[in-house]
Amino acid sequence: MTIQFNMKNKLQLMLLVLLISHGIRAQYNTMPMPEALTGTTFNLNIHETTKQLVTGNQTITGAINNESFWGPTLFINKGDLVHMNVTNNLNESTTLHWHGMHLPSVMDGGPHQIIPQGTLWQPYWTVMNQASTLWYHPHLHQTTQAQLTKGIGGFIIVKDPIESALALPRTYGVDDIVLALTSRSYNTTTNTFVSSTRVYGDYMLSNGTPNAQISLPKQYVRMRILNAEIERGYNLGFSDNRTFYIIGNDGGLLNAPVAVTRVKLMVGERVEIMVNLGNDSVGSSIDLKAYNSGQTFGFPGGEPNTTGDFGSLLNNVDFNVLHINVAATTTATTPITVVPTTLANNTYWTAADATVTRAVAVTNGNPGPASVPFNFDNTSFVLATINKTVNLNDIEKWTVTNSNVFGHSFHIHDIEFKIVARNGSATAVGTHESGWKDTFYLPKNESVTFVAKFDDFADSDINHPYMYHCHFGGHEDGGMMGQFIVAGTMANNQEEAPSTAFSLYPNPANDRLFVNLKDTSAEIYYVTISTIQGRVVMMLPQPEWKNGIDISSLEAGVYTFQMMDKQTKSVTTKKFIKK
Repeated sequence: MTIQFNMKNKLQLMLLVLLISHGIRAQYNTMPMPEALTGTTFNLNIHETTKQLVTGNQTITGAINNESFWGPTLFINKGDLVHMNVTNNLNESTTLHWHGMHLPSVMDGGPHQIIPQGTLWQPYWTVMNQASTLWYHPHLHQTTQAQLTKGIGGFIIVKDPIESALALPRTYGVDDIVLALTSRSYNTTTNTFVSSTRVYGDYMLSNGTPNAQISLPKQYVRMRILNAEIERGYNLGFSDNRTFYIIGNDGGLLNAPVAVTRVKLMVGERVEIMVNLGNDSVGSSIDLKAYNSGQTFGFPGGEPNTTGDFGSLLNNVDFNVLHINVAATTTATTPITVVPTTLANNTYWTAADATVTRAVAVTNGNPGPASVPFNFDNTSFVLATINKTVNLNDIEKWTVTNSNVFGHSFHIHDIEFKIVARNGSATAVGTHESGWKDTFYLPKNESVTFVAKFDDFADSDINHPYMYHCHFGGHEDGGMMGQFIVAGTMANNQEEAPSTAFSLYPNPANDRLFVNLKDTSAEIYYVTISTIQGRVVMMLPQPEWKNGIDISSLEAGVYTFQMMDKQTKSVTTKKFIKK
């Protein structure tokens, strides 16, 4: 007992010293809500900026639009056609992936959809997801961890009529909040983020805010929580162990709320909860905490060490993630005082529905001089390698097995799936993960089986596949990723492929540039516009070209217009002049 007491005191003293050395004081800082953007067209400017996170130098961060860490929350509606105008103003290339979104692979924003510095990327799609909390983030191979560490990312909230008809909190920033959880370590001299050698941060950031607090009304409130970490997991609960209700996870609402006192959340996962503050006194407070001490070996962030590559002052301890001050009940809107007993009417795929079965194994990652980083099926990620081909509309059952040295967070693009078993048992699936998922925790020496239908989007172009990967930044950067394409029957079965001959008009052009295809049966798959010197300035996947292409943002000069045909993937280039 004496040894345990001394070790605990030593850890507390070390934490106090480091807190003081970094200038992070005991007082709380008000946590902001990211700016809310609504509509069908969103302009997203990715750039570097600075934020005062610790005393001394400001920290260089990555941001989107007017934020100083993280990005705006995008509100979109199911059924809407949304357009994203993504401009990369970083000093390096990036990508932007729409995590959890069901959309064509060419719009997905994976490692292949690279946005060079100074380039505008214009994906668009019809929103097919049901009401849910999704997010967007960089996905550039071997740079994902560094760019996520800077704070580049943001929430997407999908709305639909079913969710809107329920009596749920939904006043953004009042009784319905977003909460991105992550942690960072700092260089003690420059206050810059330490990212390349540390997978766990020493200091908690909630929506990019250290020692965060928020005032929430005395009623039921809704919290949309994202684990936006590089690697750490969270075992979340409240400081008084009160019961709260999970109403949704990755893919949207559950069929019924689930009462819990703890919920584990791994990197990339989201959970929507409702917590009752109606019985608390105005002026009182409560903490949302990570109860991370004493976890099973392999739990990310459960390691005992405080220093080194896998060390952290937050390892294997319980710590606050948000201090909540109870404020007066809202009067502008009707406060929510009960949790609905029924939320949705999801019909899920079962194992019996699957016509294709696949097995994926976590391999390598063992320590040693000849160690290979974690990968799948003994194959590390190669940009030009397609690991799996899925047929359009197939219902598949995947079993992912981790017989290795550590836990992982598994994510697959494009589809939402139903977890049907853990370790071969349907009853071992947690009730909190009973809804549609796109990410799950895979502990050491366990397996997860899920079923999904690969519908709506087929594209055999190997240059724009979907991904499946571990969502730990360092693991995916190290090659723990695979790629798949969804193959479908081509609608055009002509014996001869369409001609890609085309002309541009007017030329010179001012605001809009029109394309005249010689073969009217041809379809444009991708347009890339570059300066005459070869710098890419616009990237348009499957553009809506028939109404003209907006070039009003380009400076006057000579440009090349590179068009890729959808069926043949052949490329033809023309020049045009922007007046």
